[in-house]
Amino acid sequence: MVVVEADQTPKEFLPIIISSAHSRFPVIGENPDDLLGILLAKDLLPLILDDDGLENFDITQHLRKPTIIPESKRLNILLKEFRANRNHMAMVVDEYAGVAGLITIEDVLEQIVGEIEDEHDSEDDESNIKPFDENGYIVKALTPIEDFNEYFDIGLPDDDFDTIGGLVTQKFGHLPHKDEVVSIDEFTFKVLSAENRRIRLLQVTRASN
Repeated sequence: MVVVEADQTPKEFLPIIISSAHSRFPVIGENPDDLLGILLAKDLLPLILDDDGLENFDITQHLRKPTIIPESKRLNILLKEFRANRNHMAMVVDEYAGVAGLITIEDVLEQIVGEIEDEHDSEDDESNIKPFDENGYIVKALTPIEDFNEYFDIGLPDDDFDTIGGLVTQKFGHLPHKDEVVSIDEFTFKVLSAENRRIRLLQVTRASN
């Protein structure tokens, strides 16, 4: 867990933030269990070109309230809470209220569908599609359209693309970013994870009959 200490200066913690490439950082006080809040890397951007801002930086003015969950929280419930509250990270505490670590929405999704970046999985792996509620599914973008069609008993076209990610990208007309949404037939596709050149993971919702 990469943390920022409240008494560190920007010159001390900025190299940590840059090298880790994370977007959210727990800020602690005297010890790891003294959680003060969450620092977002994007909140530091306006200060980069402002020498006075960095010199007089008060970290307490930039902290966000942390989401705290117990170790016993079930993953399916946590995923629903992440979706409902638009959170991407939660701090995990043990039975003694000590900080045990943190968990991100991507961690939860990987537990459901396997490693998101593992593009060497067998193409007919059933774990490519995982239901998470009555009409909602987590789908790897590398899922072959043929497998998607078979799973849902439909006939999405596979003449131009092999994978569901390729078909969805075509529908967008551009490489989509995280949280962008598009509809194809009776399905709504929301991008959960994407990188510079491709979609990695989709949330798929099927219209109820």
